[in-house]
Amino acid sequence: MFEGSHAVAHGHHHHHHHVDPEAGDRRVIAAVVVNLGLTIAQIIGGILSGSLALIADALHNFSDAISLLIAFAARKIARRPRDATMTFGYGRAETVAALINYTTLILIGLYLLYEAGARFLDPQPVEGWLIVIVAGIALVVDLVTAMLTFAMSKTSMNIRAAFLHNVADALGSVAVIVAGVLILLFGWWVVDPILTVLIAGYILWQSVREIGPVMRVLMLGSPPEIETEAVLQAVRDTEGVSGIHHAHFWQMTEARASLDAHVVIEEGAWTRADAVKAAIKARLRDTFGIDHSTLELECARHACVEATTFGGANRDAPGRT
Repeated sequence: MFEGSHAVAHGHHHHHHHVDPEAGDRRVIAAVVVNLGLTIAQIIGGILSGSLALIADALHNFSDAISLLIAFAARKIARRPRDATMTFGYGRAETVAALINYTTLILIGLYLLYEAGARFLDPQPVEGWLIVIVAGIALVVDLVTAMLTFAMSKTSMNIRAAFLHNVADALGSVAVIVAGVLILLFGWWVVDPILTVLIAGYILWQSVREIGPVMRVLMLGSPPEIETEAVLQAVRDTEGVSGIHHAHFWQMTEARASLDAHVVIEEGAWTRADAVKAAIKARLRDTFGIDHSTLELECARHACVEATTFGGANRDAPGRT
């Protein structure tokens, strides 16, 4: 749940607090069970009352249960140790799960807009009392589920995706209750599809906004909280360094920033190249929170020719790559 472009004085790792994995698993399972039960109740209530908004809330709630199941599976997979197949480990399983969850939400939002449009063209009678009762129960369950996942949502975009499902659900339940009251008092059946459009709009807005950071991790984008030029300048300013190129900034997971680069050692400083590299790594870790860095050292006389700052060397340029 992933910011700004300023360089970070304290590393990204300072912003993440550890949550006991097993306690988190129990919370996720409890939330899944509660949401599946609620989904069944809402679908029955929606069919009996004729409320599209209630069925919309049920569909969204079902997606909550599925998203939590995916989140649970991803958390388990992410804890696997590195092996010959996955040398970086399985941490990105949670990022993939977040992508699946947000994509599902977007599809649900579009489907609800379609159904609401059909209901505008062909209004249906709606039973207000049943809507209020079922939506009231749903609101309580949504709030309980949100509380179960809130703490974990601060440290995982995967759990944050599931948490936002529940926040949207809770707001949807409040809106459905209001719609039920308006139908009871004034017989305004048109409120039901209007409310469905609002729920769908909120789902789409949240999902499109939150899917960006997920895509950034999967596309190997640079960490959003790190100003890359400031990092490069800090490396250049390290004693014994004359330049840096072939830089690749990326995130191994949401919480781990990484840098691969070629570092040019000044003439006459090659005998202390190891000490220079250690100084660079310490600065990357302590100042910018980059705890995974791979640095290829080059002496000034034999450095890459016409190398670009980011990425690899120009294909037509002579010299090493």
